[in-house]
Order: sequence, then structure tokens, then C-alpha cells
Amino acid sequence: MPLTRRALLLTAALTLLPLSAFAEDRLKVVTTFTVIADMARNVAGEGVEVVSVTKPGAEIHGYEPTPQDIVAASDADLVLWNGMNLEVWFEQFLANLGEVPSATLSDGVEPIAISAGNYEGRPNPHAWMGLGPALIYVDNIAKALTSVDPDNASIYAANAEAYKAKLTAALGPLQAQIAALPEDRRWLVTCEGAFSYLARDLGLQELYLWPINADQQGSPRQVQAVIDGVRTHQIPAVFCESTVSSDPAEQVARETGAAFGGVLYVDSLSDGDGPVPTYLDLLRVTTETIAKGLAATE
Repeated sequence: MPLTRRALLLTAALTLLPLSAFAEDRLKVVTTFTVIADMARNVAGEGVEVVSVTKPGAEIHGYEPTPQDIVAASDADLVLWNGMNLEVWFEQFLANLGEVPSATLSDGVEPIAISAGNYEGRPNPHAWMGLGPALIYVDNIAKALTSVDPDNASIYAANAEAYKAKLTAALGPLQAQIAALPEDRRWLVTCEGAFSYLARDLGLQELYLWPINADQQGSPRQVQAVIDGVRTHQIPAVFCESTVSSDPAEQVARETGAAFGGVLYVDSLSDGDGPVPTYLDLLRVTTETIAKGLAATE
């Protein structure tokens, strides 16, 4: 039977509608920051909308949610967060959302304790920077998605296994880059002590200016302690992460003769056209920057 003029017009109108018009019933997952948003997308697949509260490049420790953030998350089916005192703002944010289910992705991780500062003895919250904890995050994401969408449990499980295989495969070449350095050069000096899990995986000794961005940053005492450490161990380069000022690290470099090795990524991804649009890119770029910085003056 030929289509009527009305049917043709309706078909044409539907053709012109954006894909989002057909996706109103998609599961919506809200995450606290971009790194776990990318992890969640890899596990959830294209059938789930994943939104990060904080935007690319944001400093997440002391983030202050806006009313627009709450509105954007108000229709979430699931909220994913890191825990371990990383998002100090999150509990109040979650309370504003009502009865939305949530999952703490660091559950089950054996934490590395912070060794100094006002947070001494508390868990270092940057656990996603280590392979073992990252695999736990992936499993926790799959479990959380399944809890709100059991009909697609097999999809989430398969995606999680595939993504874990990618993460595991990525670590070997990164470890090899650091292993190629002389042992006395395997030091990681940073602004925030956010790289303890990565340093453990890569066989790096660690020195940092402050333990966590929510603590005091770049005090004269902190700077002098790192200057002393760089001189004592003849560390060739120092680094700083992307979400804070690199001025204290550059001061250490000037006063010790070490090189400023560049910017590392930990708390936030970049925009799609930036250097670290995905979590795998973040691990690769950060490790390559460390390896190049430490090898540059060899």
C-alpha cells in the first residue's frame, strides 16, 4: 500500500530528529569526575548515557557543585563516585538528589596510606592510578550497572572483561619504559602525592610537595623538604599535575638544578581534542612524560 502524504511527512520528520529523541529511555549514569566517567562508558557501552559532574580539567577535591549540576543529575538512574575522601563535596550533593542509587568504586581496594600532612594515615584516594585497584573499579561499575539494569548484565560483564584486558595489556609497555632507566633515576617527584599507586606499579620511589590537594599546597616547609630530597638523591626531574599551579615544582627545579619534566595527568581527563581524552591515554601520557623527563639529562 502506498504511503499517504501524512505518513510521508511523519517519516521525514522522524528522520530529521536527533538520536537523543529516541534515547529518552536510556539508562543515565552520573559520575563525580571524568576519569571514572570514561571507565563507566567502556563498561556500559553505547546504550547508556554517562555524564560527569566535573568537567575536563577540573580540580575535583574541593569542587563546589552548582545548582545546574544538581539539575543535570536529578534524573540519574545511578551515581558513581570514588570515595576514600576524594570528593569531599559529594555526600551533600548526593543528598540533594533524593533516592538515586549510588556505588563507591573504591570499595574492595586495599589503600595506600597517606604518610604526612593533615591527612596522615588516611587512604590515598587516587587508587585508579594503579592497575589492581583499576580492575576493581571496573568490576564495581559492572556490578552497579547490573543492579539497576539486570536485563543487560551479560553486556556489562562482557564489556568489563574486555576493558580489563586492555588495561592489563597497557601496563607492560609502561613498566618497560621505566625499567629502562637506571635504578637511581627511578624517582617520581610531584606536587600532589597522587601517584602512589602508579609509582608502586612502575617501581618508582616517590617524593611530593603535599599529600593531597585538599591539604596545604606549596608552603615554604614543603618546598624546602622536597628541595632537600632532590639534592640528597640527585633526582634529575620534577613534575606537577595538570589541575594545580606548577609554580612550587618549578621553584624546586630552579633551586636544585633539576629539570621541570612536564605536566602529569591524574584527576581529570582533557577535552576530546586534548592530550588525554581517555583514561588509557592518561596512563600512557603520564608514564611517558615521567620516563622522558627522567631520561632527558642522562
